[in-house]
Amino acid sequence: MSTPSTPFTILIIENHEITAQFISLFLQRSGHQVTIIPDGKTALSHDNLSGFDVILGDIGLPDMNGWDLMKQLRSRTRAYAIAMSGFGGEADVQRSLDSGYQYHLVKPFVPATLEEVLRNARSSRPN
Repeated sequence: MSTPSTPFTILIIENHEITAQFISLFLQRSGHQVTIIPDGKTALSHDNLSGFDVILGDIGLPDMNGWDLMKQLRSRTRAYAIAMSGFGGEADVQRSLDSGYQYHLVKPFVPATLEEVLRNARSSRPN
């Protein structure tokens, strides 16, 4: 991934530490600023959710599902939200979109796929 002209501030909500670190490293090497939060309760208590441009949210969190979490976060942020899940059936994708995510990314995914999704996030970003 090339360094973006305007990096994103990205929140990763992911309880699997290795997955979160891998995604974070990739994003940081691409010039983005990254914060990792391991669960829904911590995400809901974060002081500045409006400061993030992009949220990458795991659906299978230990304390709540990512769909319910996003429904609660939507009142506090307009960030481009990307669901991450091992499930990619039509119903799963639709549930992600209905809960407030703009994209549903199926795990495992390759970095090039995330790069493409972030390009789409950039083009849909309000000026």
